[in-house]
Amino acid sequence: MQGAVFYILTVLIWGSTWFAIRFQLGTVDPSVSLVYRFGLAAILLFLWCAFRRVPLRFTLKEHVAIAAQGGCLFSINYLLFYWTTGLITSGLVAIIFSTVIVMNIINGAIFLKKPVQGIVLLGALVGLLGITLVFWHEIAASREVSEAASAAVLKGLGIGLVATLFASLGNILSARNQARQLPVLQTNAIGMAYGTLIMVIYAVATGVPFVIETSVEYIGSLLYLSVFGSIIAFGAYLTLVGRIGADRAAYATVLFPLVALVISSIFEDFTWTPLALAGVALVLLGNLMVVGKGLGARWRRRVAVA
Repeated sequence: MQGAVFYILTVLIWGSTWFAIRFQLGTVDPSVSLVYRFGLAAILLFLWCAFRRVPLRFTLKEHVAIAAQGGCLFSINYLLFYWTTGLITSGLVAIIFSTVIVMNIINGAIFLKKPVQGIVLLGALVGLLGITLVFWHEIAASREVSEAASAAVLKGLGIGLVATLFASLGNILSARNQARQLPVLQTNAIGMAYGTLIMVIYAVATGVPFVIETSVEYIGSLLYLSVFGSIIAFGAYLTLVGRIGADRAAYATVLFPLVALVISSIFEDFTWTPLALAGVALVLLGNLMVVGKGLGARWRRRVAVA
């Protein structure tokens, strides 16, 4: 039951962060916005750790592992995705990020020696097909742009895939850290601090000014992304990674674009089409195959026995 709560929290919160990120783009450079976001999240997590009196002392080797996780999950991947969002539409960005589930399956097999279950891979591919149908209109529209815009789209796709790879490696590092008994709460706090430090170094090295926008939209979205999008969602998601594996936990990244669509249909006039509805049905079917208890669970047991 607790796992289901973590899963639902991850889907609902990260599904809404796509809309919140829109208010972060503009006056403040993405790297600086990430410093504010994960710096605030790290401070709040450290305060919570102090309140709960949980240990924060780790060995140098453990700090290296936590820093690697922080670099992949709390800085580099987000910076690349902010850049991607400036080049292509949010629908295409969502599709690219959804490929993390396939990357997690492959990287889990490579780095964690975890066997790939056919039904899990098939369910992931069904879900990705569903997402493609949902966003097919945006995919088709990208073909009609000018030559310069087409080059920007290709550049965005490339950067987005690299960003997704970093996110996947961060998932694998989290799974490995948890397998080595490193607690999620403390590793998130320290990992976000390392991620913030990486963005500070990048901003200083590139001469980016540390300014802040005082609008209600920017400050409100920053607080939401720090508390809900970073602390709560990452805590729930990485706990799932440790419990059910990076491949199944990553299916949340296939579902949360659907939440983003609902928000978009309310605030951005997104129009539901028959293809979009068919895509939703495929995503739900894929979800059943990957993490469902009924038919999907029986299929997984048969695969394991075979």
